[in-house]
Amino acid sequence: MNPDGPPAPVEPGRTYTLLDRHGAPCSSTTPGTLGGHRRGRLYGRLDCPSALRAVSRGPYAKHRVFFPDEATAVAAGFRPCAVCLPEEYARWRADRESTHHAMRNVSDREPSRSPLISPTDLAAYGDLPRPSPHTAAELGALVGLLTPPIETVAVGHSRDAASRAAADAFATTWTARGGRVLTIVNWPESAASWLRPATRLTTALPDAWVVAAAPLGFAQLARRLCHSTDWDPSRTYAFASLSDSRLPALTGPDTLHGLRGATADGGTWEVRRGWVTTYDTAGSAS
Repeated sequence: MNPDGPPAPVEPGRTYTLLDRHGAPCSSTTPGTLGGHRRGRLYGRLDCPSALRAVSRGPYAKHRVFFPDEATAVAAGFRPCAVCLPEEYARWRADRESTHHAMRNVSDREPSRSPLISPTDLAAYGDLPRPSPHTAAELGALVGLLTPPIETVAVGHSRDAASRAAADAFATTWTARGGRVLTIVNWPESAASWLRPATRLTTALPDAWVVAAAPLGFAQLARRLCHSTDWDPSRTYAFASLSDSRLPALTGPDTLHGLRGATADGGTWEVRRGWVTTYDTAGSAS
């Protein structure tokens, strides 16, 4: 299949690798009708101008995937592209907003329910490190993870100086590149329920979230985000401070699944279930 344009004619005897409804690779005797981006969890037309520009820049192509049809892409957890499928994207966004309001109503009716981490669990993991000042390479790698069609972001940060500076630097860089920052939310290292910052961070319905934070506070916030909002960790990007392997252990194996971020030396990392995998600048895992 040609990833840079319309589907190629079916060639007798050739097999094509597509994703099935579970997001797993499968062989097909016919090429896919839609292209997608595995890390961005989105799908669109093969001639999408935004995707073609991203493919031409290089890194986007290695995460390019294909689907036999729209139903399969949706079942696999991918969303429509806002550029080439605007009507489908509008319906998807409206559905998200409707679900978000429904979940808000449930959380408002049940204020006493709390997903906070117990003091015993916190003590079991010892003192988590405080964030270090971000590097230029780290900021560049983080911005590079937010590929088109991501345009709008919500930024969250804890109140230590390093996290605040990192969040400000990202917001400045993202705006200079033509992106939009819908909101900037901060939080302390301890809170009564974490519902207020979780709600503020998700109300604007951004394309993605960017986080600069100390691990301990974010662990608590992430539990609340999953419990009371429609936050999606696979659309969340973070600075190096959250790459600590104890973070997914504290929050639970699925709470941060798909969370990605940048390392201080310009590499990247990703949470898969309960594990943090880091990648160097060449893309090799360690």
